[in-house]
Amino acid sequence: MMVDALFRPFSIGRLTLPNRIVMAPMTRNFSPDGVPGDDVAAYYRRRAEHGVGLIVTEGTVIDHPASTDSLRVPRFFGDAALAGWSRVAAAVHAAGGRIMPQIWHVGMRRAPGTGPHPDAVSVGPSGISVSGEQTAPPLSTAEISQIVDAYGRAAGNAQRLGFDGVEIHGAHGYLIDQFFWSFTNRRTDAYGGDVVARTKFGADVVRACRGAVSRDFPVVFRFSQWKGNHYDAKLVTTPDELERFLAPLVDAGVDVFHCSTRRFWEAEFEGSNLTLAGWTKKLTGKPSIAVGSVGLDGDFISWFGGATATMRGIGDLIARLDAGEFDLVAIGRALIADPAWAMKVREGHGDQIATFTRDLLKTLA
Repeated sequence: MMVDALFRPFSIGRLTLPNRIVMAPMTRNFSPDGVPGDDVAAYYRRRAEHGVGLIVTEGTVIDHPASTDSLRVPRFFGDAALAGWSRVAAAVHAAGGRIMPQIWHVGMRRAPGTGPHPDAVSVGPSGISVSGEQTAPPLSTAEISQIVDAYGRAAGNAQRLGFDGVEIHGAHGYLIDQFFWSFTNRRTDAYGGDVVARTKFGADVVRACRGAVSRDFPVVFRFSQWKGNHYDAKLVTTPDELERFLAPLVDAGVDVFHCSTRRFWEAEFEGSNLTLAGWTKKLTGKPSIAVGSVGLDGDFISWFGGATATMRGIGDLIARLDAGEFDLVAIGRALIADPAWAMKVREGHGDQIATFTRDLLKTLA
């Protein structure tokens, strides 16, 4: 198979990537007290050494008491955590890689009494959990401003520490996405209303991040239709709605959209075979990243994805990338299975990928 499209350089602002392969952000819970150690640096360095064009780190939480439910999810604030992330970035750069942190707040997906501040109240636009329960008061506008500022500080820290850009996690039913989704956002002020009004918080976050970094420092925004276990959830149902939803985020300063789907190849709207990443690029003119079950063999998907997951080779992916439907491709579980996935694809060693995956599964069994 010709895979040249995957290995063409790509530029975003001041950043030039050697190829179109992105390591997708994947939560790991391997940072005790929120501080990434040498093992985290080694984990990302291995992927850079084997040819991944851009690494997006696991979600790193912003400076807010209720931003996480875990003591082992890394922070992106505080001297110790930032020093750890500086070492991670240096290790990736030493291996010739490029890396961005993903900054994150879990919102109402945080169970009460968890995380480093168990007494903190979980927060969301309307205090409604992703299961539909009213478990907290709505966020005040004052606290919204504090959270927006915390995102901006995180972005500024990313540039100060030498990262190559920053990704904002606005997907999967976490805080920003809870503002986007009508199910969890019942507000009647400027942060609630129709599909455009509900983008205000996300756009404010983008604007804060954009204002904290230089003009050519890439700001990536990840969004999704689905939410956690709500796989049928939809923010928008037509291309027109998608265009209206994305426009405020573009105006606020997004450089690249990371379009999270469970299966990268699925058409987003009836009457067209364009994917979510394809529609996003077409409607905004901004580069887009496709993601979702890329390059997994059947055994691996069954193990990590459950019985309903679907296998898909990379032939369709290459064709869509070559046609310009999207610009970059994020690889998740396949890169957990094999740090050398990118190199093996480039060198035509698909048989080695399959063997590595099978051996990994035997180890885990």
